[in-house]
Amino acid sequence: METPVIAIELPADLYAELQSLTAQENARDPADMIARLVAAAQEKHVYPQPTPAFQRILERATDLDVDDLSARE
Repeated sequence: METPVIAIELPADLYAELQSLTAQENARDPADMIARLVAAAQEKHVYPQPTPAFQRILERATDLDVDDLSARE
């Protein structure tokens, strides 16, 4: 199974920086470098834990079975 390919346009100066970073990091190609950067960003992204008060609200939340609470009948 082939991996789908998506083409994106980058400003020339940004692409030059990406190529330079690729060489510095001994990555195979710019796409590999982008994958590394995305993985590093995902590792750094941490979802905050809800406060105890907010956690109690979440535990008591009720599904109202309404898609849009602003809808009025």
